[in-house]
Amino acid sequence: MQTHFTEAQKANPDIAEADKILRNCVHCGFCTATCPTYTLLGDELDSPRGRIYLIKDMLENDRPATEQVVKHLDRCLSCLSCMSTCPSGVHYMHLIDHARVHVEETYKRPWFDRLQREVLARLIPYPNRFKAALALGALAKPLAALMPSKLKAMLDVAPLPVGRSAMDEPGTYKADGQRQHRVAILPGCAQRAIAPEINDATLRLLRRHGAEVVFPANATCCGSLVHHMGREEQSHAQAKAMIDAWWPETTEGGGQGLDAIVINASGCGTTVKDYGFMLRNDAAYAEKAALVSSLAKDISEFLATIGLMTPAIETGQRVTYHAACSLQHGQQVRNQPKDLLAAAGFTVSEAAEAHLCCGSAGTYNLLQPEIATRLRDRKLGNIAATGPEIIAAGNIGCITQLAGKAGVPVVHTVELLDWATGGPKPAGI
Repeated sequence: MQTHFTEAQKANPDIAEADKILRNCVHCGFCTATCPTYTLLGDELDSPRGRIYLIKDMLENDRPATEQVVKHLDRCLSCLSCMSTCPSGVHYMHLIDHARVHVEETYKRPWFDRLQREVLARLIPYPNRFKAALALGALAKPLAALMPSKLKAMLDVAPLPVGRSAMDEPGTYKADGQRQHRVAILPGCAQRAIAPEINDATLRLLRRHGAEVVFPANATCCGSLVHHMGREEQSHAQAKAMIDAWWPETTEGGGQGLDAIVINASGCGTTVKDYGFMLRNDAAYAEKAALVSSLAKDISEFLATIGLMTPAIETGQRVTYHAACSLQHGQQVRNQPKDLLAAAGFTVSEAAEAHLCCGSAGTYNLLQPEIATRLRDRKLGNIAATGPEIIAAGNIGCITQLAGKAGVPVVHTVELLDWATGGPKPAGI
C-alpha cells in the first residue's frame, strides 16, 4: 500500500509505525474471510481491509475522526483473526490501537457513550469497585426491561459478585515439595471479582508442579481494558504500575529471579506481552517493559513447557475447548491447552469456526451488544454440535459471555487441569 505521510508526520513514532504497518498491506483481502464482523455484516468497512483504508485516510490527512470512522472502528472486536490470516504480516493490532487513541483524542462521542465508557474504565479495573457495582446491578436486574438497550445489555451479562480468593492477599506461596520453578502471577481485576476460583485453581496447580508463586504487592490492572478503549494515558499508567510490582522479583530488580510471569486471562496476557512495544519510547520503562514481556507466559504455555504431572483421577468427560481470540490469534497459543486437557484424561473436541470470536472481546459485549449477541449465539450453536459435557476456555471474558446460555458448565482450562491432578471438582460439574 502506498502512503503519503510527510516527514514531519513521521517524526511522531506512532505515525512512523502506522506508516510501516500500512505499507505491508497488499490489499489481498484474505483478512475478510476470517473477520467476524465482515462475516456477519458483509460490509467492506467492517472488515480489516476496510478499516485499514479508513485509518490510513484519517491519519494521513491528520483529520479528526468522523462519525462514520468511529462506527466502523468501534465495531472491530480486536480479535486479531486477521493477523492469523494475513500473508503479509500486517500488524493490525498496533494499527487499530493507535487509531483508537486518535479517536479518543479527536472525536466527541454522544453523552451516553461517553458516560458508559467512563463508568467501565473507572469500575472494571478495580476489583472492589467492580464487586460493589455488580451487587447494585443484581438489585437493578428486575428493572432491566425498562432501561436503554445498552444499559440492559450490561445488566444481562453482569454476573453476581462472589467471594474472595486466597490470592487477594499479596505474598509468596511455597511449592509443594521441592521448588523447581519460581513464577510471579497476574492476579487480574475483573476475574478476581467474577471468578476468584480461577486464581485459586491456578495457584494450586502451579504449586503442585513445583512452582513457588509470587503474588506481588501493589498489583493492579494490567491496562488491557482501557488500552483497547483508546485511553492511552490510563493504560500506560496501569502497565507501569504492574511492571513496578513485578520488577523487584526479577534478578535485574534485585530479587530472586523469575522463570515466568504466569497469566491465566488471555486478554491480559496479550497486552502484557506487548508492554515492550507499548512503552518502547519511554526511557524510564522501555527496558523493564521488554523484560516483563519476555517473561510473560499464558498458564497453558508454562504448563506445556514443564510438563503436566500424571493425572490423579480419571475424569473422561467430553470437553469442547473454546479458543479465546486473544490466545489463539493474539498470542498464537493454539495446541497447548487442548494437548494438556487430553493429557489430563478428557476427551477433547473443538467446534467448527473456532477462529471466530464469541463476542466478548473485553468490553465489546457491553458496548456493541447486538453484534456480540449474534456472535455468541453462532459460537454456542457450533459448540452444541460437538455434544460437550463441559466447555473449557482460557479467558474470563469468554467464560462470562458463554456461561449464561451454554446449557453446560463453562470453566477455565486450569480448573479442569487442577481437578484432574488432585484439586477439587469445579463448581457446577
